Amino acid sequence: MNKPAFKIQELDILTELSETSFSGQRELAETTGHSLGVVNRSIKALKAAGYLDEQTDLTDKARALLRDRKPRNAVILAAGVGMRMVPINLMAPKALLEVKGERLIERTIRQLHEAGITDITIVVGFLKEAFEYLIDAYGVDLVVNPEYAQKNNISSLRLVLDRIGNTYIIPCDTWSEENPFHARELYSWYMVADRPHEESVVRVNRKKELISTQGKEPGNRMIGIAYLLEEEAGYVKKQIKQFSEEERYANTFWEIALYKQDRMIVPARVVSSEKVVEINTYEQLRELDSESNQLKSEAIHTITEALGCREKDINEIEVLKKGMTNRSFVFSVWGQRYIMRIPGEGTDHLINRKQEAEVFRTISGLGLCDDPVYINPENGYKITRYLEHVRVCDTNRKEDLVRCMHTLRAFHDLHLRVPHSFDLFGQIGFYETLWEGNPSVYRDYACVKEQVFRLKGFIDSQEKEWTLTHIDAVCDNFLFYKPEDEEEERLQLTDWEYAGMQDPHVDIAMFCIYSLFDKKQCDALIDLYFSGSCEDSVRAKIYCYIAACGLLWSNWCEYKRQLGVEFGEYSLRQYRYAKDFYKYAMQLIEPEK
Repeated sequence: MNKPAFKIQELDILTELSETSFSGQRELAETTGHSLGVVNRSIKALKAAGYLDEQTDLTDKARALLRDRKPRNAVILAAGVGMRMVPINLMAPKALLEVKGERLIERTIRQLHEAGITDITIVVGFLKEAFEYLIDAYGVDLVVNPEYAQKNNISSLRLVLDRIGNTYIIPCDTWSEENPFHARELYSWYMVADRPHEESVVRVNRKKELISTQGKEPGNRMIGIAYLLEEEAGYVKKQIKQFSEEERYANTFWEIALYKQDRMIVPARVVSSEKVVEINTYEQLRELDSESNQLKSEAIHTITEALGCREKDINEIEVLKKGMTNRSFVFSVWGQRYIMRIPGEGTDHLINRKQEAEVFRTISGLGLCDDPVYINPENGYKITRYLEHVRVCDTNRKEDLVRCMHTLRAFHDLHLRVPHSFDLFGQIGFYETLWEGNPSVYRDYACVKEQVFRLKGFIDSQEKEWTLTHIDAVCDNFLFYKPEDEEEERLQLTDWEYAGMQDPHVDIAMFCIYSLFDKKQCDALIDLYFSGSCEDSVRAKIYCYIAACGLLWSNWCEYKRQLGVEFGEYSLRQYRYAKDFYKYAMQLIEPEK
């Protein structure tokens, strides 16, 4: 049976007539938002097609269409971390934020129930246990997305494709003043806001089609709520299956599956920006509900105490790219921008915050870093001034490498001391204990570990300095910046979390392995540090450090993997360094063999 062809305005009018009795075309125009002429033409077309009788009442044919297209279920996507909600997403998922006395997801569920929709699936991931109570409270079904940390919500929808058809698809972070769901829906749609939005990739044209924006033209803010009938759901399912097989789409939103060439296959449902709000940031939550309990976060309280400001003085909050160890965000107070660091998952096992604070006390005022405005030796919270116009070391630029090695050598030559050391080989074993009895993912791990530890004897036999060493002196931690009143770039080191007493040549090894340098590049960097004069015994020792540091960070990656954090090629390459540079070191240590 062919699908009957309708214009959207005809379906809008048929839907309205299914809910209220006909009282005149003028009233229909007011309730549907269509012009009187459109209403008149639509009624004539519906009567001609047999969906309205002469009294403008619904026919059996119309009632059958309503039953066929009636919403059956809903899928709520709630697996993501919601990094833009830093700092408040550390305590609860976005879906459980309280707005005007009601949790976001509970409001959505309640509105669905009011529309008669009780078959509700929630795809969860981050802090999934926090959603368990919803099963008993509302009879929902939970589906766990184990890849929530590595992939975007297209992976969440992929898990429930068998449930999509006459379905509402809903993000977990929207707040709707009026119920956006209905017992009757006659066509598929995607919800956008009425106001222009510079970052949106779609805009609504005169036909209510959603087409891709071109160049810098503004679009309509995408709300994320959609309704998909069986036909459009079939297209979306096919697209998502195809995209899911290609790694390049892992970080895309599910909406990519709605496109056919330059436009979506479904029309727009345009709503007022004031009536439906997507809550992505702390400031958006504060604007919507300044009394929300979630605004009272420890991080925000720390800022007010450290800077002597009020909560409302904290503005322009922007999350920085999630690092391997921490979450950080930029914010402004009274026109000055700052960065706040919040330690990431499991870092309390990895880093001694009291020792870190001691390092900052030791290097304070030496120009090695931007001295913290605030640092808490108990929980690791840290506030520093934000450096404008910053770039990290470009490992493909020799002039950058020269400056980095010169700065590193100058730091080492200060011969600074702190009460603690960084035990390289001890840390390898320590990270292994954090696996909690799980074996390494590498089958030859025991053999590789034995080889690396065999190098320790050679390292111990060598003369070496013993001074404060950065330990994490990787290319991304060398910050080039240019103050407004200066012409030359300055250079400083950041992220001193692991710093302690050690052989300073460990820093060279760390720079090499993070940069994923091959042997030739490692040798070139060593020569830069030593101005072209490095004895073979010292080079062999640095090779040993590269092997040991490779195993160290490989073990660290294995620990983080168990916490749901993956590092892809970086993890594999670190393990490879342990193997390859063991061989290179032995070739220098025992050349006759």
